[in-house]
Amino acid sequence: MSELWTVLQPEEKRIITESFTVQTFKKNQVIYEEQGKPEMLYCLLSGKVKMYKAGIGDRVQILRLYRPVQYFGYRAYFAKESYVSSAAAFEPSKIGMVPMSIVEQLIRNNNDLAMFFIHELSRNLGGSDTKIVNLTQKHIRGRLAESLLMLVDNYGLEDDEATLKIYMSREDLANLSNMTTSNAIRTLTAFSQEKLIIVDGRRIRIINEAQLRKISKYG
Repeated sequence: MSELWTVLQPEEKRIITESFTVQTFKKNQVIYEEQGKPEMLYCLLSGKVKMYKAGIGDRVQILRLYRPVQYFGYRAYFAKESYVSSAAAFEPSKIGMVPMSIVEQLIRNNNDLAMFFIHELSRNLGGSDTKIVNLTQKHIRGRLAESLLMLVDNYGLEDDEATLKIYMSREDLANLSNMTTSNAIRTLTAFSQEKLIIVDGRRIRIINEAQLRKISKYG
């Protein structure tokens, strides 16, 4: 938790250390559920986590993907409400947890810690605003291109400098891009035929990133 650690005083670090626990989650295991009571600050130590929400007809929308070392699960606590979304491990993941009640006590006595969470919340809000516009105004090709590029930026590439470091099902790609699974499959096929990507099962290699960025930009 190095980023948060730098703004803590020695005594505050001791308090965090004594209350810090680590839990391992299996692939697709739920970390917290919509309407649940927010009690923990979560820090992803290894693996990948998705935050998602079920909509009309139980259609799922992936709202955010987390990578090490990012914090999540605290917004609802500060808002004094139940979770409005769910989180689950996208692959086997190790997560550190600190009770939000302890975090709140520390925030009340540490302005730097308060500013850390204000910055995190503000950055996430800005990202959410941008995503809303993109998901509602871009065409299918633009949305899927944007999702692929987001995965590049978020998780990086394998040693071949082309293959995404995350292997997503067609359904998850569709849920991330606000489209049906059939549309995601058709668009992936089109990108492959245009030699923008190479698809091998759940492995996707980016062949023409510049063109994908052009498609994403102009939607």
